[in-house]
Amino acid sequence: MGVRGLMSFVEDHSHELFADVKLRNTKIVIDGYSLFYRLCFNSNLELRYGGEYDSFADVVQDFFESLSACNICPYVVLDGGCDLSDKKLATLMDRIREKVQVAHSLSMGRGGCVCPLLTREVFIQVLIKLGVPFMQCFSEADRDIMTLANHWNCPVLSSDSDFCISDLKTGFLPLSSFQWTNMHTIKGTQDYYIPARWFSVNKFCSRFGVDKGLLPLFAVLSGNDHVNLPVLDSCFGKVRFPPASPNGKKHQRIVELLKWLSQFTSPSAALETVLKSLPRKDRGPMRDLLCSSMDEYQPSPVQLQDFFQHGTYACPDAQNLGLPDWVLRALARGQLAPFVCDALVLRRTFLQPQVENTQRPNAHKISQPIRQAIYGLLSGTPRGSLPPQPVVCIEVGRISRNIKTSLVEAAVPPIEYCDLSRLAELPVERRRGLLLETLKVKQSLLEPVPALLQLPVAVTCYWLQHPEVKAQLQHLQALLLALLLGPLQAALDSPGTSALPEEGAKKLYAELRSMKARAWPGEKLDLDVAHALCQWQCCLQMGLYLNQLLSTPLSEPDLTRLYSGRLVHNLCRQLLLSASLEALLRTCPEAKRLYEHLFSATRSYAPAELFLPKSKQNSKKKRPKKQGTRRPKNRAGAASDLQSAYRGSNRFRLLMAGSLEDYMETIELE
Repeated sequence: MGVRGLMSFVEDHSHELFADVKLRNTKIVIDGYSLFYRLCFNSNLELRYGGEYDSFADVVQDFFESLSACNICPYVVLDGGCDLSDKKLATLMDRIREKVQVAHSLSMGRGGCVCPLLTREVFIQVLIKLGVPFMQCFSEADRDIMTLANHWNCPVLSSDSDFCISDLKTGFLPLSSFQWTNMHTIKGTQDYYIPARWFSVNKFCSRFGVDKGLLPLFAVLSGNDHVNLPVLDSCFGKVRFPPASPNGKKHQRIVELLKWLSQFTSPSAALETVLKSLPRKDRGPMRDLLCSSMDEYQPSPVQLQDFFQHGTYACPDAQNLGLPDWVLRALARGQLAPFVCDALVLRRTFLQPQVENTQRPNAHKISQPIRQAIYGLLSGTPRGSLPPQPVVCIEVGRISRNIKTSLVEAAVPPIEYCDLSRLAELPVERRRGLLLETLKVKQSLLEPVPALLQLPVAVTCYWLQHPEVKAQLQHLQALLLALLLGPLQAALDSPGTSALPEEGAKKLYAELRSMKARAWPGEKLDLDVAHALCQWQCCLQMGLYLNQLLSTPLSEPDLTRLYSGRLVHNLCRQLLLSASLEALLRTCPEAKRLYEHLFSATRSYAPAELFLPKSKQNSKKKRPKKQGTRRPKNRAGAASDLQSAYRGSNRFRLLMAGSLEDYMETIELE
């Protein structure tokens, strides 16, 4: 949720509404989504290349280590699926439309912030590694967070302005002023604290002379995510508070609303005054809308402390739907994504915008068959009931630079998979078989691949089989090289226990890190590469979700060291200029053998033209005349500029053609 303009309003009055605190020795309830968005957007991470998941994971780890140093015990609460009432649907549609525009801006080299596709999954994996207690609510988490914080008498950490409205006993700490990177010690001790600013709703009400019980009405009249401001402006024109001002006085409405509400002693009296301005026929529906929106600020019937203390989670909304117990447990533990919850309950999903080529079809398109398999499993009925009927799911996603809704028919699963309540009980071989059948991959090809890389390799095989991907050899090579980061990191973290020797792993890891950090002359986003890699990530995301729904018949990969966008893009550039992987992989022969296993597993699924020498690929195309010949504009700088910049100093000579003859032929053609 969120009240428009309220957070900036209270920050503008911070000297009156906030107090400085030294946070230490306390529990704290953290709004998980606010936190990972804040860490993603405010840590100087590169957002154009589809995710710096390794760097993001390091930032998340540093954050929780800072809390630990100050003896702060965090409890992270994540939002689940969309609100069942769909009151927020218009807001959600607006936000995804805005994200499409921001993603396009990033693709053109301009500013903006779009969360990479797997950020939430990486965040959860770091929480698990660090042992940070967390849970995922069935739908929106705000009320549950408030209720838990009041039960434990501890503050809430978030960026959501709704916590300025909620009656929190121990207050609210905005992430914008939470200085976790700037710890201090208590004078004369070795004890650390984090400087923060503390907001109290009591101080807010005292400052503006408003009864605390009126704040929920203030929120909905201000316009929150559940109530649309234009609707209010047209309905409440007779009430003596001004509409939102377009002339730069962005807080005028808030101030006038607070003044107007200060004359009332109860929300019912203020509400009736508002409703009297409406025609009689509109009063009932508007009363229902406002009252249901105000209820969002009341305590929740869900007791999250039971989950954190005993592992039990009872949510009335979820229980009333009659969902299988194992599904409810998996959702609460974050083992199933909100995407799956939305598909199961609302039959509607949102396809997250990415930094891709907006002139081409949505990158999510090629993963649609995997989503159809997910929808089919979620629509399963108990054995003995009628045969499964075709189920349609609504998908909301990008088309060009706007959004559209599409009706997508679920795949009807084989009869043995049609009972969702028993899906997790099927033998692992059956569940793995359905996963690999959906990904169109043979189990035998994955056997030489380490367990943690089998799902990414299977997804890569699926990705390669789609002609609309327009995959090139350097795309595949770069992705597979990046997959080595996890095993290399494991070898460095636990010397002697890995198949990769420490010394060789250290050298190769350093080379890859150096490649990631490398700057290129006239660096621009190559939209062809970006789009292909976005398509790969879409396949990975849905492959991951299907694997989770099938209770992980393949090991879940370590996403924190699986994909680094800048590294993959830089490798694509480097491989386009050079001729072989030998120079890069020779420092660690064991890693080279692992790469060969990965390449061998994927190669049989790639189109044959992927492996043709460059000269033969070029001969299939009509060569342009020398005069007026131009490179595609969306390349990361002109190829000739890159070649001249690196021809003499390239550390990885001969990195692309299959032989010296191919390399010389390529130079002659150029």
